[in-house]
Amino acid sequence: MKRFLVWLASFRLRILLRTSFLLLALVVLVMTVTVLQEEKQRSYDTYQASLNKTKAQIVARLHHPAGQLALLNPRWDAASAAAGRPLVLPFSAIDFDDQNKVRNAIEMAGCLVQYPDHGSLCVAVGNNPWAGGFIYAAGTFASGPLEAHRIGDEFLDGAHRLRVTVRLRDQSWQWIAPFEPLANGAPARGEGVRGRFTGYVELPDRDYTGARPLKEFRGWVWQSGRCLDAAADDEESCRKQSFFSLRLPVESLRQGILQSARPVWPPADLEQYKVQVEVLPPGEGAPLFASDRPGAVPPFALDVLSTLLLPGESLSIRRVEAGGEREVAQLAGRDEAQELSSPLLTRLIRRLPVESLEAAEVELRDEIATPLGNYRLVLKGDARSVNKTLSVVATRLSWFIGAMLGAIAVAWLVIEIGLIRPIARLTRRTRGLSRSVQADGGLERYDLADLRGGDELGLLAGGLDELLQRVREDAERGRIRSAQEKDMWHAVGHEIMSPLQSLLALHGNEADPSHRYISRMQQAVRVLYGSASPSEAFASSQLDIAAVDLAAFVNNVAENAGIADVVCHGTAAPVPVRADEFALEDVFAHLLRNAERYRPEGSPIDLALVIDDNTASVTVANRGPAIADDMLERIFEYGVSDQAESAAAGNRGQGLFVARTYMAKMGGTIVARNTADGVAFVLTLPRARPA
Repeated sequence: MKRFLVWLASFRLRILLRTSFLLLALVVLVMTVTVLQEEKQRSYDTYQASLNKTKAQIVARLHHPAGQLALLNPRWDAASAAAGRPLVLPFSAIDFDDQNKVRNAIEMAGCLVQYPDHGSLCVAVGNNPWAGGFIYAAGTFASGPLEAHRIGDEFLDGAHRLRVTVRLRDQSWQWIAPFEPLANGAPARGEGVRGRFTGYVELPDRDYTGARPLKEFRGWVWQSGRCLDAAADDEESCRKQSFFSLRLPVESLRQGILQSARPVWPPADLEQYKVQVEVLPPGEGAPLFASDRPGAVPPFALDVLSTLLLPGESLSIRRVEAGGEREVAQLAGRDEAQELSSPLLTRLIRRLPVESLEAAEVELRDEIATPLGNYRLVLKGDARSVNKTLSVVATRLSWFIGAMLGAIAVAWLVIEIGLIRPIARLTRRTRGLSRSVQADGGLERYDLADLRGGDELGLLAGGLDELLQRVREDAERGRIRSAQEKDMWHAVGHEIMSPLQSLLALHGNEADPSHRYISRMQQAVRVLYGSASPSEAFASSQLDIAAVDLAAFVNNVAENAGIADVVCHGTAAPVPVRADEFALEDVFAHLLRNAERYRPEGSPIDLALVIDDNTASVTVANRGPAIADDMLERIFEYGVSDQAESAAAGNRGQGLFVARTYMAKMGGTIVARNTADGVAFVLTLPRARPA
């Protein structure tokens, strides 16, 4: 586990940088989703308020006379206006004799159909049948000064005149009404002209001799005194706008009222009436105004309310009757062509939770009172429709989020290529270099020159490369020095071995103590002979393991060590162990010399033999200074000594290193410990099994 943590720590910088970029991208996505959720919440709240506002606008418009007109005429449209179908006014009748009252009534009701060249026309009936079976027509036209019909002239085409035609299936009524000014004298300059249109039943020929005007046909006209063109030179002959008001007696309407005590109003066949109004100039010219000319713009109708509805909203208008409710109009919001939205974002927005509405579908109700009955409004909306609009906006802005994520990815890629990968290469090479130095010292295959550069990482790689070069040079010098030392040891060993061999011949008797010491000297030279260094020599030495009586061996060492006051304990009985006699003698020699060096003068050195089931231990103890705790293990390393300039004094710090090395090769151990008054070394060897 520790090795794994160490390995993982080598990737800490890379993991930190990559995790930072990953978290940054994740934060951008979480922020985007959070903003979408907040926008959806806000959109739902706004939709609720917007739907209430839409309902208030619709109710306000329908309470207005123009809205009442639309409710009373739900199927009236541009085609109906072009055909001259009469409207049902929200008023019982029109005071057609008073210009101001007529203007206020038709403008407030909004029934005027606008035509090009300052023309307009409103054809309507009152909402009260007891006001009379009349059709009202009022409007404007543009012309020069009105030419009047002279009293007594049997021909009417010399004056400005109106031609009115009313058709109902196979019936038709046609009137011609020439302009006749009121007898108020000539108007002053800048004042308008007031007159009337006297109605006659239109005859096939031009001669109206003996024709009498219709009493029930009433018409008035008021021509403005101002020119339509402000830059006109002659105010007397310039074009001016005239306003007219007509009351048309239609026999079929009057009969329907008189034939029933409770007449149905408006008549069921009102939609089949077609009214055409033309303003004719003096003579045979083209009409100055004609209600059937193209380009008519109808006034407010119920269809206009659909423009107030959003996609997904619907408005139902029902008339409340005695037997229930009858649907008058069903309107729906127009699905405008929207920009493309992402299906993924649409599904995401749909799943985002909101708490604004208890139900996605909302229904609002209200009621409008009119002279002909009450109308109930049902406005339905679906708050989920805001998801589509929000999805379009989110899709349009998704490029910004994508650009942010792309910038993060590019930044990560730049750092990955420019920093992380060089760091990874440097780490791999440094780790391999460390293993190589510890293993075989092969540094030649490691080269960091390609990682050099002017930045911080390049400077670090350059410094390591230079350091590695110095290490290579030092290693090369070390190899040369090792070869030289090896040659020296060959020469020294050769020169020493010859005299020792001659001495051994002189003391050939094995019982002779001199023979034993000469053999030990040959063994020592043999261990060091041909090795590059003493530590390498001791580590590679071969021992001759055999059964040795440890008790007798310890007594012999104590007697022949040449050191005074060496005391043995527990050596009365034989204790056979497996060891090399020469190597074991070297071990005791090193320990006894160290004990003699550090003991107070005259104090004994104790050798205590203790046996166990499988091992035998000898404790070499002396009084004297204790060993520092952090040095109890280091003293067994090669070259470690507590004496300054130990090498110059002949002490290389290798005695305890040799002792531990030999003990390990014999299958034993050696440890050092501090006692109450000194130091003790414990040697443990495996016991030899009896043959």
